[in-house]
Amino acid sequence: MIRTERYGYLADGREVTLYTITNRNGLRVRLIDYGAITVSVELPDRHGELEDVTLGYDTLQGWLDNRPYFGATIGRCANRIARGRFTLDGRTYRLATNDGQNHLHGGVRGFDRMLWNAEPVETSTARGIRFGRLSPDGEEGYPGNLQVVATHWLTDDNEFRIEYSATTDQPTIVNLAHHSYWNLAGAAAGDILRHELRIYAAEYTPTRPDLIPTGEVAPVAGTPLDFNALTAVGARIAQVAGGYDHNFVLGACGSELRPAAQLYEPTTGRLLEIHTDQPAIQFYSGNFLDGSISGKYGVRYHRHRGLCLETQHYPDSPNHTNFPSIVLRPGQTYRHTMVHRFATGG
Repeated sequence: MIRTERYGYLADGREVTLYTITNRNGLRVRLIDYGAITVSVELPDRHGELEDVTLGYDTLQGWLDNRPYFGATIGRCANRIARGRFTLDGRTYRLATNDGQNHLHGGVRGFDRMLWNAEPVETSTARGIRFGRLSPDGEEGYPGNLQVVATHWLTDDNEFRIEYSATTDQPTIVNLAHHSYWNLAGAAAGDILRHELRIYAAEYTPTRPDLIPTGEVAPVAGTPLDFNALTAVGARIAQVAGGYDHNFVLGACGSELRPAAQLYEPTTGRLLEIHTDQPAIQFYSGNFLDGSISGKYGVRYHRHRGLCLETQHYPDSPNHTNFPSIVLRPGQTYRHTMVHRFATGG
């Protein structure tokens, strides 16, 4: 149920391994230990035909040469931190800046650029890969030695479950995320504008033009960001400058999983439901894809070719006291669970 094979080599000669997990219903997930990346997710349509529904590359070189974060594990902090700075316990830390003057998705060499340790894991109803690494004190400017575990499961109930945990030896900040680009019509299909989306959120965090939050929490009602009923992604996207790249507020985080989003592709009948224990989810409509990247099957990835639904804490949380805290202290354990439930309908 788990197949292991060589995927390629890094420039320093270290080997990258590909893990293929197949559940009892024939669903397949492929993962690599470079970046703890999800290479592919293969799902049936309403006629039972399997197809890969995530963007990415056919070979390791694609992941090495490009940086749209296809399928990656993002850390230490997903999303943006203004000016690459934050203050913790009276000390100001300066992080690597890789998005203009801001810090994005962990910096220049975030978790998506690291080779992780990996081992297969199994229960009676699920198989998976447990990835782990030590992020050393000072990596990309973050304080503390951070021990991280990212376990990816494929269950026999057709769930792709991701569980993150982390501990530290110094006060630090942590906000991990999963960054697959979904196209439920297929990785080689057209854009995602006909996909129908529901987000279980009454509020969002408005941003400045550089996508840094203003600090406000505003209602989605009456705006193009109201996805409380299934709505075509393209129905109102022209009303949103630059397209969707917004953080939606789900409510206080805790140990209980709750619905975050639902995505339906009417042509194939594929349905994705996302549950999480995190306080927010980022919806990104692939606005920065510009056709310069050649992906799977040689397809050029143009704008809106895939979309991301990233459960997380709010962007720039350390710089807004009214946002839920992402501070992690010695003796505490950071936890984050994200569950993708797959089905067919219609």
